[in-house]
Amino acid sequence: MRTTFELAWRLLRGGGRRGLLGSLLTMAAVAVSTGLLLFAVGGNHAFMQRADADAWRHPSAAKGAATAVEALSTDYVRGRQLTVVDLAALDAKAPVPPGMARFPKPGETWVSPALADLMRALPADQLANRFPGGKPAGTLADDALVHPDELVAVVGRSADDPAVTAARSADLADVSATPTKINSYATGNVSSVPQIYQALAAIASVLMVVPLLVFGGAAARLTVARRDRRLAALRLVGATPGQVVMITVVEAVLTALAGAVAGALLYAPAVPALARITIGGGGWFAADLWPPLPWLAGVLAAVPLLVGVSAVVGLRRVVVSPLGVARRQTPPGMKAVRLLVFVAIVVAFGLVGGSLGGLREVGLVVLLAFLALAFLGINLVGPWVVALIGRIAAGTARKPARLLAGRRLLDDPRAAWRTVAGVALTGFVAGFLSLLNPSAMSQERPADRLELVVPHARSAAVAEQVKRLAGLPATIKISETGGRERNDAVTATVPGGEAAVDKARTALTGVVPGKVATTPADADIAAGYLMADLRTGAMIVLAVSFLIAVTSAGVTGASAVLDRRQTYAMLRLAGTPLGVLDRARRQEVLIPLAVMGGGSVLTGLFFALPFAAGFGAAGAVTLLAFVVLGFAGIMGASALSRPLLRAVTADPAPRPD
Repeated sequence: MRTTFELAWRLLRGGGRRGLLGSLLTMAAVAVSTGLLLFAVGGNHAFMQRADADAWRHPSAAKGAATAVEALSTDYVRGRQLTVVDLAALDAKAPVPPGMARFPKPGETWVSPALADLMRALPADQLANRFPGGKPAGTLADDALVHPDELVAVVGRSADDPAVTAARSADLADVSATPTKINSYATGNVSSVPQIYQALAAIASVLMVVPLLVFGGAAARLTVARRDRRLAALRLVGATPGQVVMITVVEAVLTALAGAVAGALLYAPAVPALARITIGGGGWFAADLWPPLPWLAGVLAAVPLLVGVSAVVGLRRVVVSPLGVARRQTPPGMKAVRLLVFVAIVVAFGLVGGSLGGLREVGLVVLLAFLALAFLGINLVGPWVVALIGRIAAGTARKPARLLAGRRLLDDPRAAWRTVAGVALTGFVAGFLSLLNPSAMSQERPADRLELVVPHARSAAVAEQVKRLAGLPATIKISETGGRERNDAVTATVPGGEAAVDKARTALTGVVPGKVATTPADADIAAGYLMADLRTGAMIVLAVSFLIAVTSAGVTGASAVLDRRQTYAMLRLAGTPLGVLDRARRQEVLIPLAVMGGGSVLTGLFFALPFAAGFGAAGAVTLLAFVVLGFAGIMGASALSRPLLRAVTADPAPRPD
């Protein structure tokens, strides 16, 4: 074992300048994969932290002796949600809320930092006067907040205060909770909003992580020809299959481990910038974006393991037929069963996809599984399609560059697929997201019409109070709401913009205990956040996918030139112009890119059909951006290999490895 490790380390160090370049390419690929994988894992952890921070506000009835009363309401100011938690102690054992040093006394208001800033910025009659005392008694710590920009107020009440005795509407469970006797804040009553975001984060993670794993596995196959020839030579001089496998594992894992550590070090300085991404109405706490230590250790261990396994899987030719590798025999062609597997995945989704929306959590799990299978199916069928493209290109070639490109595609379709796989998988993401068009579901509703739902017997009295809205010229209207109970809606139309509306909200605070005056537009704020977040999430997923694609194309393109440097040099020695070799190299990328890119977009569109929200301008722009940026990015990354091609063909008699 020690001898094997020493030999692997010696081969890794003694590979020369070009061997070092190949190792650096693998490290770069693994570093990018690790950094982006940490981003996906950290994002899911951050959403879990948000759900925990939201859960304490949704009370569960005490199972033993109650020590406090908790109620939840949601107010609005300047078009933003304002969460108000009312608390009243029943005895001295009342539990201290998260983010606070003690239980609030009656008449005290503790506020989040963002709300404190807003209270200082706005006149008191537009915001501060809604709370007892008009001034904060303390500031809530991060533990009490979903995100740093959240507006939250925790108000201390006496046990007989109407704010903690009046019932809230059962139809607004996500934004309100009727007064409940509690003895702790441990609760499973998480609102549906964090659950929706966690589900969306899981979908986004699959859209990002599966291509990352494919890319990470492909990193183990960089400079594959050079390594296969070297290991084949070891087999021919007497090395056992086990020794060859161990040498490969040690070499791949050492390189991947260095890349994984580099990826983690690259992720660390990116966290402050990532924390500024607005989701759900605000940014992130940087600590939440860091995966817990076990998760971080798992990623740093899993990536090298994946690379090691992928390297071993690619050793079959070396172990079984080292002489064939040494003589550079063309491996047998791939079988059409790859296409059948891909078709089976598409057909299976077509049969069950339409019913996934009604299955809730089970439907989400099935969707995630099918998305992962779709990625794997595209990655499985890709090399087979590339080989078919190579056969057609070589058979129909009229110029040397096309003939060389076709022969290279046919000779090593797996290597050619690795160059374009990133963009092909990104095409699936772009097609899938283009039909999830949030603008098709958006609508505008009045933001100047405040409404209070009150019992019919009190509607006239409340209307009189509303008329005295601090002297505002409001138009008052009373109408029946219908339903089982006889209630009236007292509506006040307040001209003068959002400042006048917020002044009216403040004047109406407490007029009807447990009720908050709202406008029709208020109900759309959370939906507006979700629509904006869908667009943001789509852009993040596409950006990550493009980064994977471009990095993959650049790294694998450079690796392919290193693998074939003797072939390129011999062609130059035979008189082939450098321009012909360069055109052949570009066509070797562009031809499969056009075919597989288009096919993956169509596959993504098909998988999004059951959840389509309309194909509007946003969807068209998404697809157009994919086509333009995809081709431009791949060509830019491919152009980086041109100087390397010139360098490896400069010596007409290259030294064998």
